[in-house]
Amino acid sequence: MQALILAAGMGKRLKDLTRNNTKCMVKVNGVTLIERMLRQIEKQNVSRIVIVVGYEGQKLIDFIGTLDVKTPITFVENPIYDKTNNIYSLALAKDWLCKEDTLLFESDLIFEDAVLDLLVNDPRDTLALVDKFESWMDGTCLKLSKDDKITSFVSKKEFRFADIDEYYKTVNISKFSKDFSEKYYVPFLDAYEKALGENQYYEEVLKVITILDVPRIRARRLEGQLWYEIDDIQDLDIAESLFAEDPDEKAALITGRYGGYWRYPKMKDFCYLVNPYFPPQKMLNEIKANFETLISQYPSGMRVNSLLAAKNFNVHTENIIVGNGAAELIKSLMGQLMGKTGFVRPTFEEYPHRYDASDTVSFVPENKDFSYTADDVMNFFEGSGVSQIVIVNPDNPSGNYIPKKDLLRLVEWTKEKGMKLVIDESFVDFADEEDSTLIDLELLVANPHLYVMKSISKSYGVPGLRLGVLASGDVVTIALMKKDVAIWNINSFAEFYMQIEEKYKAKYAEALVKIRAERARFVAELSKIGGLRVIPSQANFIMCELENVEPKDLMKALLFKHHILIKELSSKTGGKYVRLAVRDTEDNDLLVAALKEELG
Repeated sequence: MQALILAAGMGKRLKDLTRNNTKCMVKVNGVTLIERMLRQIEKQNVSRIVIVVGYEGQKLIDFIGTLDVKTPITFVENPIYDKTNNIYSLALAKDWLCKEDTLLFESDLIFEDAVLDLLVNDPRDTLALVDKFESWMDGTCLKLSKDDKITSFVSKKEFRFADIDEYYKTVNISKFSKDFSEKYYVPFLDAYEKALGENQYYEEVLKVITILDVPRIRARRLEGQLWYEIDDIQDLDIAESLFAEDPDEKAALITGRYGGYWRYPKMKDFCYLVNPYFPPQKMLNEIKANFETLISQYPSGMRVNSLLAAKNFNVHTENIIVGNGAAELIKSLMGQLMGKTGFVRPTFEEYPHRYDASDTVSFVPENKDFSYTADDVMNFFEGSGVSQIVIVNPDNPSGNYIPKKDLLRLVEWTKEKGMKLVIDESFVDFADEEDSTLIDLELLVANPHLYVMKSISKSYGVPGLRLGVLASGDVVTIALMKKDVAIWNINSFAEFYMQIEEKYKAKYAEALVKIRAERARFVAELSKIGGLRVIPSQANFIMCELENVEPKDLMKALLFKHHILIKELSSKTGGKYVRLAVRDTEDNDLLVAALKEELG
């Protein structure tokens, strides 16, 4: 068996990275794509490697000459690489296809060894490697029968998002037998090129062959093996996180993205915190029905969006501001509050990160659950000299909850002491106590020192919309913040969500009942796992203490072996703690099973 690599393309979408180099000389984690591919091919003990070169071809040839590859390499030049597509490159090497069984590669791929092993070890002699279609994929798609026959090729024009569950994507790695190449592929390649020209793709020839029902070629479906096609700098960034060899570096690259985990379609994200039972499908359908209008129209400005928020939370417009997520409002608010600020730690670090350490006073509860009461807060900050206190309730990551009646005592106490009080109630809707919110017009007006923050993203399960609100009786600060943030700080989709949200309040209430019940069930299942101590929580997440395993080691094991991402808290707590989001029953059971396997 031999290998044939198509490496003539220019890789224009990689911009500066291919200005003076061919695409396959781009590096992923310090190693070029071509070097990695050649090393992997050589492990298969092929007789030769044929490489079709074009753009910066001599540079590629010279570079490969430095790699000490033992397998004989033959180069074929495509002199008109800038006017042709890969069908012409393959046609230039067609005589090689007829000499021996061939592994065919495009050069812009990165894949783990198991991908190639799967193809080579399959006893069928002619196969196109495919994977289940995911949103990041681009190019030729297929539909398959149960016996791996290619029933149709799906062009970009024919692609229908409604049918994506049926689609597979070609991985651009194939195995052609010598007989298949001689009798079918090369004759059809010649005919196709003469009829339709040189600016086509070699998959089109396979399409014609399958239409004629030649039974020789089948699809080989991947079974979770890792690969990526690199067309632009975003692909390169993803590939570097997927294929980092050092586990610590790989974990850091993935978690350092702070979201965007939908780009890792097999990953279950137990790190970021949302509502798994809201919004309902009908609400999603209503947003979809208005998609074209929303994407083509500007949103309203701050005044109108304040009206929508005021309607939804039953306050006056001068008492509320809408943010591009709570994070935007946290930054703006903390910029308005002067003097020393008190925090309970560990907590959501977006607040203390807004200050120098010298301007903060931190209360760390002296117990293994990091639990505290309103009285604990008042006792600690009595005489501390702080100008304001920030409380996240329920707190993150501990899940600690101060009941509303006690929180109201804290509101009165800070008022008496001349302190301002920031209550972040992004998770309060998940608490068992009903009517737990402090966003109440009468309360806010009577206590202008009180500022209540709420992340719509977390409570209502719409993090992609980036929505948050801040309510306060301090109308001066609210007005200043409205001037501080951009006038168009939220998009049309977020505005439309606020416009229709009130219609779905009953569904939201049902969703909260579901997540509270699932949290209780999840806690019960986690409590059965040895080596894991579950800490009581009133939020949509559970903090757990590990007995025998380091948090980073557990996080890496879950990520790499089970494709599950959790939050490890060693830097926040100084101990062996992790945080697990509460998802739906199916996902939670997957995590429980993985934890049982890892913790024994």
